[in-house]
Formats: sequence, C-alpha cells, structure tokens
Amino acid sequence: MCLAIPGRVVKVVDDANQLAQVDVAGVKRTVNVGLLDGYGEHAGALVGQWVLIHVGFALSRIDEQEAMATLDLLQQMGAAYDQELQELSESAIE
Repeated sequence: MCLAIPGRVVKVVDDANQLAQVDVAGVKRTVNVGLLDGYGEHAGALVGQWVLIHVGFALSRIDEQEAMATLDLLQQMGAAYDQELQELSESAIE
C-alpha cells in the first residue's frame, strides 16, 4: 500500500536540486520539494512546515492540525502504516 504521509521539514539540504530533509515519525529522509507552490521563492521558509510525502516527493503543504489528525489515523491502520514507515526508512534520494 502506498500512502501520503505527513512529515515536518527539518532543513533544505540541496536548494539547486530542490531537496529537503523531513522527519516522518522519527524517520529522517531527503525528499524532493520542487512540486510545492512557491518553492523557488522561499526555500528556507519550508523549515518547520508540514508536508504530505509520497514516493520521495512533497506533494503539498498542510497545517499542523491536519498533520496530527492524519498521523493519528495512519497509526490506527497498524501494519500498513508500519510497513510504510519501514519502506521510508529503507529508501534514499541521492
């Protein structure tokens, strides 16, 4: 199962390639943030914001309340959520 999972942007790691490090339930991964509206204008403004992540891309920004509600629902899914986190921890964008 493929899910879009909320993650908080920790830092922009490669502005030229539009890559940022996000924290998803304690798992830190580099994702592409180039699909986000206004990314090029204010890359540093992403730090601390919540985004929905799917297959290595941040798809959209979300507020903290939506992120927490989504994480709560995903945790209730049990094994599917655990599998998604496992796959995320094993993935890498270089």
